[in-house]
Amino acid sequence: MNIAIIGYGRMGHEIESVAINRGHKINLIIDQENLSDLNESSMKSADVAIEFTNPDSAFGNVSKCLSYGTRVVSGTTGWLRDYEKAVSICKQYNSAFIHSSNFSIGVNILFRLNSELAKYLAKYPEYKPFIEEIHHVKKLDAPSGTAIALARGISGQNTTYGGWAFEKDATENKVPIRAVREGAVPGIHIVTWDSDIDILTLRHESKSRKGLATGAVVAAEFLQNRKGVFTMNDVLGF
Repeated sequence: MNIAIIGYGRMGHEIESVAINRGHKINLIIDQENLSDLNESSMKSADVAIEFTNPDSAFGNVSKCLSYGTRVVSGTTGWLRDYEKAVSICKQYNSAFIHSSNFSIGVNILFRLNSELAKYLAKYPEYKPFIEEIHHVKKLDAPSGTAIALARGISGQNTTYGGWAFEKDATENKVPIRAVREGAVPGIHIVTWDSDIDILTLRHESKSRKGLATGAVVAAEFLQNRKGVFTMNDVLGF
């Protein structure tokens, strides 16, 4: 499979390494120095584009690729106000698209466990949820897209909660999130359900960016011969 990498920071380098180790070819790399190469002509040779950039440029990158008919895997967070627009462009140009706040296979298993636990605990209102996420100081968005996805997973299964709020602003019907930025932590997410009797905890800790990169390449492999809009649940068969 021919892969175009859009965004060649630490994640882009990790994606390149994983993709090559899985037998794929990197035929195009787009970064700040060659943004003009993100055009229809250069993208024709790519089976899939994997996009990890920043919240300000993600939608533009994704929409260009989809309008060229190029399949897109996007892992950039902080731009989802434009997600439905990207979905419409994907359908308009008969392309394929997956976005995830976290492509780690382990994190997506966490998402599933989180949703199931929230469903069971909806019957027991004495348990109260709390989410903490810890990342390196260079992470631009807070809370993380993964923490927000976890909060939405809880809200989707428990009608007591309608969305999330930062810990200091949380009310009874919001899932509180604490966002911590320190050191070079790749990513830790902890979901706690606290009661007067006991505590239930789900925790995922990334050791490196390799898990994210591997999941993104697996998602690209899934898209290779498909059209439409998908999620990591589709990729993992949940």
